[in-house]
Amino acid sequence: MTSAEDTETWSAGPEKLASQVARQLEDEIIVRKWPVGEVLGSEPELLERFGVSRSVLREAIRLLEHHSVARMRSGPGGGLVVCAPNASASMRALVIYLEYIGVSVEDLLHARLLLEPLAARLAAGAITEDGIDRLRSIVGKEQEQIGDPNWSFDDEFHILLGSLSGNAVLQLFIEVVMLLTSRYIRAWGPTSREAGAAAKAVAIARHVQIVDAVIAGDAAASESQLSAHLEEIEEWMLANRIRRPSHRMRTRPSDPNPNATKGTKLAEVIAGRIHDDITSDGWQIGEVFGSEPDLLARYEVSRAVLREAIRILEHHSVARMRRGPGGGLVVLAPDPTASIRAIALYLDFEGMSPDHLHLVREVIELGCIQTVTAVATAPDVASRLRAALDHTTVHGDAGDMFHTEVADLADNPVLTLFLRVITDLWTRQSRSEESMTSGVEVQVRCTHDKILEAILLGDDGLAQHRMRRHLQELTTWWH
Repeated sequence: MTSAEDTETWSAGPEKLASQVARQLEDEIIVRKWPVGEVLGSEPELLERFGVSRSVLREAIRLLEHHSVARMRSGPGGGLVVCAPNASASMRALVIYLEYIGVSVEDLLHARLLLEPLAARLAAGAITEDGIDRLRSIVGKEQEQIGDPNWSFDDEFHILLGSLSGNAVLQLFIEVVMLLTSRYIRAWGPTSREAGAAAKAVAIARHVQIVDAVIAGDAAASESQLSAHLEEIEEWMLANRIRRPSHRMRTRPSDPNPNATKGTKLAEVIAGRIHDDITSDGWQIGEVFGSEPDLLARYEVSRAVLREAIRILEHHSVARMRRGPGGGLVVLAPDPTASIRAIALYLDFEGMSPDHLHLVREVIELGCIQTVTAVATAPDVASRLRAALDHTTVHGDAGDMFHTEVADLADNPVLTLFLRVITDLWTRQSRSEESMTSGVEVQVRCTHDKILEAILLGDDGLAQHRMRRHLQELTTWWH
């Protein structure tokens, strides 16, 4: 076990210069509306533009390549070319982070109860012939396998509903919670085949009811049936004592996309293998996973490939290389910042609209408001929220700190993490379009004051009403 002091020592440090250069290039791509295939500049042009060394620029480019945001093309007419981003690696990192910090079944199912019924409602309103075929195909396969002793969890059905919602933000968040749910069940689920078969039968019956409601276009029934299904899942998980692990970083991660390594650079594959081995073997924060010679022998790759893999791990705060006697690859406390940024980039590329973002943000923030209002008399609620308002006034952060503090007080790590993704999206968009004027910032502060007043009065309905109106105004300003 490592002490709190050790953990702090080995936490990731401030953002490197290469990350800052990468961030500036990402912002430029967003402002230019993702011109896939266009060249942002040759290496000499970028070196002159940013005034950094060749090694710093190349590390920044590697970070962009890792997120599939841009890649360096050699030869005549070459340079840094804009690409379509990929969220798979970042989703996987978020799941590992949530496992590390500790997410209870109650936290996880609360997040799902907010998000998935919304997906069912949206799917019912947008269902197509193709969507009907896909839903019926999944349920049909489930019914065929109902007697199969090799029971597997029903994540495909829930992920498809997220996809059929037509909301990219909602779809991605549902994939993350389903990955986490599946990992919990696989790692700590019941060994009894009878218990698994009974749970599967109940789930499939509920899936049939949900599909019927979605196909009929009955949004209310789709939403209520899915809510009932999630409540049954929570009851089953708690009854079978499926909870978050008592020891962190003890299970082997499962890739959210089994085909993710196809066409992937070798360094990314090696980074994924090292990540898996660190978590599955239970390495603790601050421990040395291996020296460079040890890692070269273990993974049988060149020094250049290993060092690029380590840079990827450092960017995601998985591990970093320590030089000198007793050095080696040191395990870090996971930090989701890089993954949050990558997912925000992916969603921006997918054409996530302000209305889509608003729908998801509203269900998350209203869920948090409800939780915080119920504990408004706790001694630190008022002081923390007032401090957040003061921070907004001093630093002019468009009120993000207040929203983040509400989520933190709700004490659900899943919702807090998702809100950070949403906030990153909002910040990027508002920065690129300069939509937050000084007058708007004053209005935001006044609105936050009113929301806080309702929270401290314990008036949940009024607090939710004011937050809902506030989020609608934010979306209007974004337009």
